[in-house]
Amino acid sequence: MFLALTALVDEPRHGYGIAQEVNRLSEGRIQLKIGTLYGVLDRLSADGLIALDREEVQQGRLRRYYRLTDKGVHTLQEEVARLAANVSAATARLRARRSGGAAPTSAFAGGAA
Repeated sequence: MFLALTALVDEPRHGYGIAQEVNRLSEGRIQLKIGTLYGVLDRLSADGLIALDREEVQQGRLRRYYRLTDKGVHTLQEEVARLAANVSAATARLRARRSGGAAPTSAFAGGAA
């Protein structure tokens, strides 16, 4: 979800374009299968995080372009903040480990660890 939303920040994209951008953003670590991607897009759309921007016919095939909604932008901003807090907590613990001190007791921010 995170990278799919991130892929739509700068411009509307069609499904295959989203999959390519997720691959690029993840430096090849995540390769969305088209079947999986459309399930994700359906869910994001149902949640109001993305919306259909336009449809175009190219080479006899219909391409649907999706855009990020205001709610999607807000959700992505919240997720960025949550992930940044998790990174900060992990970094503090690693620093404490290297210095031989006690690890801070702060918990990771929301979601699964």
